[in-house]
Amino acid sequence: MEMLLGFIVLLACLIIGVQHGGIGLAAVSGVGLVIFTFVFGYKPGNPPIGVMLTILAVVTCAGFLQTSGGLTVMLKYAERFLRSNPKRITLFAPMTTWFLTVLCGTGHVVYTMFPIIYDIAIHENIRPERPMAVSSVASQMGICASPVSVAVVSIVGFFVAAGYDQYSVAQVLMISIPATFCGVVCAAIWSLHRGKELSDDPKFQALISDPEQKKYVYGENESLMGKDLPKTYYYAMFIFFIGIICVATLGNFPDLLPAFPKKPGGPAKPISMTVVIQMIMLLVSAVILFVTKMRAKDVGNGSVFKAGMVALVSVYGVAWMADTFFSNHMSVLKTFLSTTVAAYPWTYALVAFLTSKLVNSQAAGIAIVVPLALNAGVDPVLIMSFISACYGYFFLPTYPSDLACIGFDRSGTTLIGKYVLNHSFMIPGLIGVISGCCVGYVLAHILL
Repeated sequence: MEMLLGFIVLLACLIIGVQHGGIGLAAVSGVGLVIFTFVFGYKPGNPPIGVMLTILAVVTCAGFLQTSGGLTVMLKYAERFLRSNPKRITLFAPMTTWFLTVLCGTGHVVYTMFPIIYDIAIHENIRPERPMAVSSVASQMGICASPVSVAVVSIVGFFVAAGYDQYSVAQVLMISIPATFCGVVCAAIWSLHRGKELSDDPKFQALISDPEQKKYVYGENESLMGKDLPKTYYYAMFIFFIGIICVATLGNFPDLLPAFPKKPGGPAKPISMTVVIQMIMLLVSAVILFVTKMRAKDVGNGSVFKAGMVALVSVYGVAWMADTFFSNHMSVLKTFLSTTVAAYPWTYALVAFLTSKLVNSQAAGIAIVVPLALNAGVDPVLIMSFISACYGYFFLPTYPSDLACIGFDRSGTTLIGKYVLNHSFMIPGLIGVISGCCVGYVLAHILL
């Protein structure tokens, strides 16, 4: 009974907190912590300090990339690619948004792409819902395929904390990149013929029958094409790429890492990759700062840095509260999870999916599910197999990128249905996650 009451408190804090955004979720988690400690008598758990420091370094680097203009260059190349292949926009747009997220570590870069995708689709008489909805899904699926995302950094950090040092960033990406990309491709292929053609859609035809509305629907969007960008923007982008290459190289070749004994006279072991990532991300930030001569104080005003800080605070509160609850009931949970997941491996994917939806964040969901699974003896290979399942918050159309996608579609084809669940992102999301999990499961058990 006590465990059930504790779980109800945990669930209530998550449900109430998520309604107030990431920072609100962290704050409400404090309520759960106090109740667990002073009412239930639970020993306080441990916030994931190592993971949080790595997140902080990665978010700082991404903020420098955006402020220095490096991100603008990436977006310009992405737009050039899409406008050179307008008739294939439904296939290439989601691949592009997925790739941008992989490079930058955040799905928030998709906001700049929505107007471009819409403009290309509407002028090619392609139903905008087709490329736009799947592009929103793809931008979020790319999070677990990025070496500099909060989600991937968190997973590796939890592996290291649990003693699984043999699983590096490179090994996680070896599964997550092809798995999530295949999921995106499957969702894009399905989207090619979704919905009615614009010429056969009575709602759309009624909309553009009004000359003013037609002008609004087919109006031009601002473009980066033809704009001359300063050389420093390009310098920032290349410096960032070099940093990512360094992380991937060191992750693949641990012999290149400095080694130190944990105890005097003991055997020397390479330093943790989480520490390496922290160092390289801060180094890249400094090089961008000095080479581009940008103003460091402007980084805090960027959307990428702000979103990253929200994710950091959210992980802090959620992970600490969850660890407090789970660590005090680990014996029961360990028995239940180990037997259930052993018999039905897909149940881990279901738990990860539902948790991410509950907290509206892949990073926060991972902070709850992965430590619990590792403590319960779940094989890290299985965790990596179902990494695509960490994206479940498309299930209800409440995530900012989905809402922004609906807002940018001036044709009204991307929408929330009458019954809420029949929205534009549901089927592409389910196809992407399920196919990604299938591919990930096969790859993980072949390669690891």
